[in-house]
Amino acid sequence: MSINYVSQAGFDALREQIAHLEKVERKSISAQIAEARDKGDLSENAEYDAAKEAQGLLELKISKLKNTLATSRVINPEDLDLSKVNIQTKVRLLNKKINKEVIYFIVGESEANLREGKISVKSPIGKGLMGKKIGEIAEIQVPAGSIQFEILEVSLP
Repeated sequence: MSINYVSQAGFDALREQIAHLEKVERKSISAQIAEARDKGDLSENAEYDAAKEAQGLLELKISKLKNTLATSRVINPEDLDLSKVNIQTKVRLLNKKINKEVIYFIVGESEANLREGKISVKSPIGKGLMGKKIGEIAEIQVPAGSIQFEILEVSLP
């Protein structure tokens, strides 16, 4: 069992998502099953089969999210060592290959969102940056090859 480190906002969002699935989505699927059951013969009722399958998928999703929540630990930003890259830190980097600055937020898997610049601590780049100090060069193997990042700044998001 691995621990999933998250921000307080990420933890709260996970709890809200589970509550929504349990209170809203579950009721909706139950209503679909009841409606399909009212239509008669269940052996040839595609609507009933589809609703039951959706119910199974929903319960699986809820179960996975609950497991993620159970293994999540909230990180207090005040406890972070900003002398090096760590989970829940903002990192300003220089991509040495293309000489361009990028900013990433190192987050737990459940909070990763590349559009927002949030990369998972378990991604190749996230792993390669962890523990590096300002001024260090991180050489990271990615599917497209090797990238060198110079750590310019580590801060709180």
